Amino acid sequence: MQIEIEKLKALLSPDKKYLIVSHKSPDGDAVGSAVGWFHFLKTFSKHVQIVLPDPPSDSLSSFLMGSDCCFFNVSPIPSKEYFSQAEVLFCLDFNGPSRVGSEMESSIKDFKGVSCMIDHHPEPESFTNVSISDVQNSSTCQLLFECIQEMGMGDRISVDCAKALYLGIMTDTGSFRFPSVTAKTHLALAFLLEKGLRASDVHEQLYDNNRLDQLKLRGYATYEKIAMHSKYPLGLITLSKAELDRFNYQPGDTDGLVNAILSIKGIKMAILLQEKSDGVKISFRSKGEIEINQFAKKHFNGGGHKYASGGISYDSMQETVRKINNHIAEVFA
Repeated sequence: MQIEIEKLKALLSPDKKYLIVSHKSPDGDAVGSAVGWFHFLKTFSKHVQIVLPDPPSDSLSSFLMGSDCCFFNVSPIPSKEYFSQAEVLFCLDFNGPSRVGSEMESSIKDFKGVSCMIDHHPEPESFTNVSISDVQNSSTCQLLFECIQEMGMGDRISVDCAKALYLGIMTDTGSFRFPSVTAKTHLALAFLLEKGLRASDVHEQLYDNNRLDQLKLRGYATYEKIAMHSKYPLGLITLSKAELDRFNYQPGDTDGLVNAILSIKGIKMAILLQEKSDGVKISFRSKGEIEINQFAKKHFNGGGHKYASGGISYDSMQETVRKINNHIAEVFA
């Protein structure tokens, strides 16, 4: 790791043209790491750009204010120009080119400059010149903070940078409740707070901007749609496209809903299935001795962390649920 940190440090110099990218359907850690690294790099060079495959939810979009960001699926031509002009590409919070989606994947693979991956997901691929991977870390944002500290550059962390890093750490740890939280996590938070970060502002900006339809959808899902498995400590919610449309669904409206299932007493595993135009999106969560990333990878073209993973099914909702029931014994074996 120290060798890779030295390589990273060598990439930082005035007037270089930097490009920052993260994964498709960006979550809090993706947005936080991109924005936090943007503000850090700005202390070296004025040429820093973020390109995300697609926009995040409305609540996360507000954290992009103050950074230079565009979305590949909205503005492909200027996005491709940023790739061609950049000298250094930072790939944050994803472990392989496919995670940015088919539209942007070739731009990652064909990049002509120096590339660097900084990520905490399991099974990282070798697709960059510099690779900093720590699968035990709570979040990419915490890993970025540790990289900055290892380089002796903590003084370059501004309030804006601290706010973004806090966002990623907070969201990827479930507000500091997951087993990935360690003493190092809290030491990082203490440093960010000493920089002038107001943690309450981040929570309010993220969680206190709900739409009425969003709350109605979540109420409907928890009241009408939770189903308990007859044999295993498993809870499941299915939401069809018609049900999502009924509540004027927007990206991010169901963020965290799968954790509501997991909060039920006695439940060890939770699954949220949402029917989208390109398939059934599946979110898996678990706790204790139950690990679900390999199940998601094996059966649903997905993967992720031991206790938080995602997947997709191209079958119908009914067939997807049937497939889960047919194979779920593997998880509880």
